[in-house]
Amino acid sequence: MNSENVSICEKIVSSSYIRQGSQARRSHEQLIRVLLEQGKCPEEGWSESTIELFLSELAVMDSNNFLGNCGVGEREGRVASSLVARRHYRLIHGIGRSGDIAAVQPKAAGSSLLNKLTNSIVLDIIKVAGVRSVASCFVVPMATGMSLTLCFLTLRHKRPQARYIIWPRIDQKSCFKAMITAGFEPVVVENVLEGDELRTDLEAVKRKIEELGAENILCVHSTTSCFAPRVPDRLEELAEMCAKHHIPHIVNNAYGVQSSKCMHLIEQGARVGRIDAFVQSLDKNFMVPVGGAIIAGFDQSFIQEISRMYPGRASAAPSLDVLITLLTLGASGYRKLLRERKEMYGHLAQELRRLAEAHGEKLLSTPHNPISLAMSLDSLQARSDRAVTQLGSMLFTRQVSGARVVPLGNEQVVSGYTFKGFMSHSEAYPRPYLNAASAIGITRDDVTLCMKRLDKCLKSLRKEAGSEETSTAPPAGENDSAAE
Repeated sequence: MNSENVSICEKIVSSSYIRQGSQARRSHEQLIRVLLEQGKCPEEGWSESTIELFLSELAVMDSNNFLGNCGVGEREGRVASSLVARRHYRLIHGIGRSGDIAAVQPKAAGSSLLNKLTNSIVLDIIKVAGVRSVASCFVVPMATGMSLTLCFLTLRHKRPQARYIIWPRIDQKSCFKAMITAGFEPVVVENVLEGDELRTDLEAVKRKIEELGAENILCVHSTTSCFAPRVPDRLEELAEMCAKHHIPHIVNNAYGVQSSKCMHLIEQGARVGRIDAFVQSLDKNFMVPVGGAIIAGFDQSFIQEISRMYPGRASAAPSLDVLITLLTLGASGYRKLLRERKEMYGHLAQELRRLAEAHGEKLLSTPHNPISLAMSLDSLQARSDRAVTQLGSMLFTRQVSGARVVPLGNEQVVSGYTFKGFMSHSEAYPRPYLNAASAIGITRDDVTLCMKRLDKCLKSLRKEAGSEETSTAPPAGENDSAAE
């Protein structure tokens, strides 16, 4: 409310009360002013009333909310359902323009401001999480796979004769299909087994570069966050290799923002070598609905090239979701979530190790994986292949989500490529196992309940196996008579 309206209010209600109300409003406005000036995530989270006031102020700056607006174009921010309008805080125009997702829209000053602020705040949070030297980023309304595709398509214009992407194997379909969708030929490099861990085969990557020729390689496509027993790629060594051979390097950092180790690897890789862009999911790292990702990098001009490659305008929903979330948490709230996640990783490892030992199994040693853990299932495999896969079904029906059971010898065809041992990141990992992850937002109750249900499932399978052995055993004395 401007000063003129405040003066009028003082003629209607006691001026002392109005001044008090005005001061309360100014406290909200002060927070907004600091945000606009600094473009950083506030240290302390905002109240819902401050966030809603801010979003309302942005919305009234868009033409679809102008009083008396007369729209005669084909895209005027019209919404048939008031429920949909409220869901989006009446920010209907989306972000970007037809030629650049980061461009300002003349019809939508508020939505454009939201877009710029969100990208600035997310950049600040990436620095808070550990990549201090990151230069630029933007939120894109696509999940990680399609965002990787956008990066590859941008590189196509820089390296028109390149047709190969070197990819240390990780058994996750979207990052593989991202290369196929972009029109490139993935060169799959198998991992090497070191103890229980699957690690990057650097010598194999070197051989592929020599064999194919650096000029024919679009990029190296590496990975940080992954399911154990695979561990993050050797980013520093790969980055040095890429710099030496002048090959671009794109990092799939899907859920790595929540891990200080993954972020440190990216920071170090960029320091000693070459990382052109790294891509991370919004939902996995910031607990918002699926549908958005962050493309970030160390060369502002290249990140701008990627944003200009996006065709047309885009949904503002992912940007709005992450903006609301980070304003609610504040930088201190997000750091607290990161600390709690790391603490829960230790707790989950301890509980999973205890349970594994109780059932004659072991917690696989994967110290280089900071998020995911794996427990062997050798005793189940000894009974039958069916027992291993049955465990996965049992956990799912008992509402244990996210746990992956990986049997031996699984084969899968993805976009015409056959992967032996699919899900295990290796053609011949020596044992079946179960995955569990300590991801952001996990609670002690989640771990307790998971261990309880997993214990029951394993006991049930053991009991079932014992019953089968009894029912198939020959009658007493039969073996003796047969021997005679």
